[in-house]
Amino acid sequence: MRRTILAATLAAALSTTLLATTPFAWAASDNAAATKDTAKAPNAGDLLFEQPQMKNTTPGSTLSYDYLRRSGIVKGPYGPPLNDAIKLTIEPGKSAESRDIRVQMFSGGNRVPAGPFTDMAGNPVLSLFLENHLKGLAGLLEANPRYIKNAIRKGLREKATVTPVQVDFKGRKVEGWRVEMKPFEGDAQTERMRGFDTTTYTFIVAPEVPGEIVSLEARTLKPDGGELLEERLDYDQKDS
Repeated sequence: MRRTILAATLAAALSTTLLATTPFAWAASDNAAATKDTAKAPNAGDLLFEQPQMKNTTPGSTLSYDYLRRSGIVKGPYGPPLNDAIKLTIEPGKSAESRDIRVQMFSGGNRVPAGPFTDMAGNPVLSLFLENHLKGLAGLLEANPRYIKNAIRKGLREKATVTPVQVDFKGRKVEGWRVEMKPFEGDAQTERMRGFDTTTYTFIVAPEVPGEIVSLEARTLKPDGGELLEERLDYDQKDS
């Protein structure tokens, strides 16, 4: 069984980050099935977790991602809105496509230990975002984190749609892909999800953007249209 790029990311993180506490990958499967979209669209798992996303980053540079989390749950566990950043400091890896990466995940009292990652081809910010999201959601729902993680992995394999999209990058349009899914829709534990069975995950990637990750979002709406949760990460072009 071949080892996925993200599996390597998590393995490198286990000893130094509180976010990666279990050694199984986010990648949908080792033999990914086709997406719901046309045959020309890449598979969601392959697109997000199997590409050498760091190959177009410059050693000595820093990739910055703006982070936002806010919740409409009154007196809920998420507390007030959180605006912060995740920064990746890039150094050469052992190959042309890989990089050594130091991480600053949030700042001040929000700081979370993460990384470093050695000789990484994939962008670890995706796993960092998902692990942080998983930790918060599992705590809120008092649920088994593995159950939620497996539901998201299954969603990437069976429920994701992949569509082409154009991304604004440094004053021009570049080609990218949009991955969208609702992994908990129709879940057997819907009655325990407290409305989070409607959570929509949207990931946008573009090969011309350093690190390829453009934005990541998990959003849950109430039946009346109000927000239960918005959690997102956006690539900051100013620091590239």
